[in-house]
Amino acid sequence: MARRDSHERKVRGSQIRDSRTEKNRQERHETPSAGDQTPNRSTGIRDVSGVLDSFVESPETEAVTRRVERWLSVNRPVHVVGPTGCGKTALAMRVATERDRPVVWINGDADLDTSDLVGDYDEQEHVSVRDNYIHNVRKSTDIVRDRWVDNPLTVAVREGATLVYNEFSRTKPAANNALLSVFEEGILELPGQRGDDRLVEAHPEFRAILTSNGTEYAGVHEPQDALLDRLVGVYMDYYSFETEVEIVGSHVPTAPDPLARQCVDLVRTVREEFDWTLGTRAAIIAAEGLTTVPAAQRDDSLVVEVMTDVVASKVSDRGELAAASECVADALDADGGDGQ
Repeated sequence: MARRDSHERKVRGSQIRDSRTEKNRQERHETPSAGDQTPNRSTGIRDVSGVLDSFVESPETEAVTRRVERWLSVNRPVHVVGPTGCGKTALAMRVATERDRPVVWINGDADLDTSDLVGDYDEQEHVSVRDNYIHNVRKSTDIVRDRWVDNPLTVAVREGATLVYNEFSRTKPAANNALLSVFEEGILELPGQRGDDRLVEAHPEFRAILTSNGTEYAGVHEPQDALLDRLVGVYMDYYSFETEVEIVGSHVPTAPDPLARQCVDLVRTVREEFDWTLGTRAAIIAAEGLTTVPAAQRDDSLVVEVMTDVVASKVSDRGELAAASECVADALDADGGDGQ
């Protein structure tokens, strides 16, 4: 792998150590300014407060939460599988933060490789030694050596963090081989490391939650059986109507309850009619779009227009999009358009 300069380092996911800037702020009791909220590039500290603030507590979400927490309590990695937009990521982050341990985030994709997970010799460290011990004798030595940089998986294993590996199955299976020994023996092997530093023993508090869409989705790889054998699978589906309405309301506080209900109802209607993977996220987006217009101006034509934009990414041609728009219009006629 070609060496890159440290300032070009692309550390994937979130690590958990405080940056020097943040540490200095804490020592001076300073608060970051509104324009200084971006995580330090080298640490990638993830702010999940927005995810947690909008998480809805309902019997359905609590039931799935308990299942995931049960397996984490006996140190079993959990693989949460379900259709896009059903709330897998929000649930994983909720469970992770409830453990009161640091959270490390990885987002899977086809370009992710083993070094992006565990780390690599990616920087050069220059050390200068000046020896003036003997009077009138000066000894100078310059040493250039490679410096190892941990990536998210190694950080989580060392520090006992909760790893949230989102879209796990979008990463090519070979890159995820590093997880095998971690989940089975509690040992992470660093392929590029040397000597005693090659093996990292997992911290007792290390846990992992992986999320994936089903294998029928485009861009999804089927994980190797050896890895799946070490995971506990928790399958999710779309929540009930009432829970979806609560979720829309929590994400779009300006949406009145009738509008949230209308958005959820229309998304579910289109989902069933066309067998599309339209999740709760689509209803949230529709509510966001409709609340940009005063309530008095939200007529049926506007609702059809907004819903058409929301579902457009799911269609293959204009004819199918027209059919979806007609489906929305028919649904509005049937219920009288009571989303004000």
